[in-house]
Amino acid sequence: MRCVFWKKTDIVLALSLVFAVFLWGGNNCATKLIITTWPPAWIGSTRFLGAGAILLVLLRWSGWFGPYRPLPPGLGRELWWRGGLSLAAYLVVFNWALRLTAVSHVALYLGASPVWALAWEGRPENGFRALPRYGAALLALAGVFVLFVPALNSARAHWVGEILGLLASLLWTLYGRQCRHFRSRLSGVEISAHTMAYAGLTLLPLACLEILRSRLVWRTDVVLVQVYCVLAGGVTAYCIWNHALSRWPASQVLLFNNLIPLSTMTWAWFWLREPVTPTFWLAMVLIVLGVLLGQAKWQRWIAPVSVPAE
Repeated sequence: MRCVFWKKTDIVLALSLVFAVFLWGGNNCATKLIITTWPPAWIGSTRFLGAGAILLVLLRWSGWFGPYRPLPPGLGRELWWRGGLSLAAYLVVFNWALRLTAVSHVALYLGASPVWALAWEGRPENGFRALPRYGAALLALAGVFVLFVPALNSARAHWVGEILGLLASLLWTLYGRQCRHFRSRLSGVEISAHTMAYAGLTLLPLACLEILRSRLVWRTDVVLVQVYCVLAGGVTAYCIWNHALSRWPASQVLLFNNLIPLSTMTWAWFWLREPVTPTFWLAMVLIVLGVLLGQAKWQRWIAPVSVPAE
């Protein structure tokens, strides 16, 4: 008997998205593992150059993402300044946050990014239609508050890491807004491939300075973890994500973002033996509720307010 609400293809697509979330959770913990051995800019530069190069090769010769389209004149420079630069800034801040605080906390801050994006869109309408947006922002801020306040009573490195985690969430939102500028001219895979490559090139001078200041440690386990981040977290998960975006509405796909903090926390508990803090679950519930409240189509239930005729 067939399921009334789900087609077979939808079930496969949902399972593939869960797998992508699983890979991203491992990617976050892998970065936490190697951030104490390799400097932040070097990790970001090599990772983005590798993932961007692979995606550009697939775009050029595989045909998996449609026919190849060369960039129009001037668009490459715009992609660099509007996308690559913000992505490079995000990853450096993200890597430093992972070095200074719990990886599950950083992932949870990133989980609030849809709410920041919603608030960034502008001042909402007055009346009842504004309540869901304000409520979503307040719930997300409450979750951030629950995570951040205990860090004030701990070591300095810990609360600085919490601040950097929150800043990484804002920079990720900024990168997403910059990418929206190119949606009418490029596909999601094209935007990702070019911005990752440009971000890697942007970080390359800083990465070289890091290597000159401190000797780079070459260990087989660290190299293999970085390869996993390039292939699994960078290429495979993103291809799954873009395939889902081509089949489902973006709002439906973005709901799977809520599973990334849980995936990261599970990876961190099993792989890194990182304990789950008492405030994690309460903060996660508040942030997820905020995201769901902000993404819901409340206009279907809230009747438009009509102005009485004089």
